[in-house]
Amino acid sequence: MNVKMEQSRWHRLQSRIYLFLIGFVRGMTLGTRTILYDGERIFLIRHTYMPGWQLPGGGIEPGETYREAARRELREEAGLTITDDQVGPPLWTRDGSFRHRGVRHLQHEVVVQVRLPGPGPDIDVSGRLDYEHEDYFAYRWWPIAEVTASPERFYPGQLPRLLPRFLEGETIQEPLEVWP
Repeated sequence: MNVKMEQSRWHRLQSRIYLFLIGFVRGMTLGTRTILYDGERIFLIRHTYMPGWQLPGGGIEPGETYREAARRELREEAGLTITDDQVGPPLWTRDGSFRHRGVRHLQHEVVVQVRLPGPGPDIDVSGRLDYEHEDYFAYRWWPIAEVTASPERFYPGQLPRLLPRFLEGETIQEPLEVWP
């Protein structure tokens, strides 16, 4: 075994121990991410605190279901109102670690699909909260083929590879992903 591979394994082990301790001390939070799909495109946003394009979503509040959280996040981030029955089951589960406002978070996330009956609507950001105007600076409807072929960064990082499988209804369990 070469030294570089051994260092890589050691680094992964150190990262897992560090993240376990963060989860233990601060507690792992629960979150939802939504693939808002109009049959040809998905909706993605850019945050000021993370590189690349992200699925809309965020933390699940105490007493809130994943469906309610997905609805709230889409309303806050895109100005879209959807119903509970438009939110699909959590077929993709994952753990992610990222920084927000200088604090590292560890979050167990479910990824759900909201399939729209027609072309994605215009995005209305007028209902965003003050901190959301600071946090989100771009949004875009992305054709699926562009996502899967793009050199851009995405969150989840495996979105370009896993998106087609998810849209076909495959259940996905993704391991821990650590963002800078």
